[in-house]
Amino acid sequence: MQFATDMIPHHQQAVDMTTLAATHASSAEVKALAAKIRKEQEPEITTMSGWLMAWGEPVPSPGAMHHDSGDMGGMPGMLTDTELRQLGAATGPAFDKLFLTLMIKHHEGAVETATTAQSQGSAVKQLAGSIVTSQTAEIAEMKALLDKLP
Repeated sequence: MQFATDMIPHHQQAVDMTTLAATHASSAEVKALAAKIRKEQEPEITTMSGWLMAWGEPVPSPGAMHHDSGDMGGMPGMLTDTELRQLGAATGPAFDKLFLTLMIKHHEGAVETATTAQSQGSAVKQLAGSIVTSQTAEIAEMKALLDKLP
């Protein structure tokens, strides 16, 4: 239950970041990766929201875990409000570099949380395993793209 409660806003933040990439990124590779991340995470949000509703638990609202720097709590990898503003203000190659850097941090937090969650129930374990696999691969892809940028 806690996994879904934490991961829904975490995924929503990633979806918000990918939405920015569609109009702010200059690299076709960054835009394609962002679209892939969005396509993977939106259905996972729906799945986890369904779990919480079935369990009679509240579903976190979008933006529920956005916090400012200095907040030591929350889910690992969540961007601060300042980081989100910086990303929203960036365009072109500067956006590409910042997006990849921040999304790597974001994914690493999700992998950490999902790895811990793999000890939970079967449905949670399966989704957590999928998140670890897909986001670990995406981290490697983003690091390679970051190395290509000027």
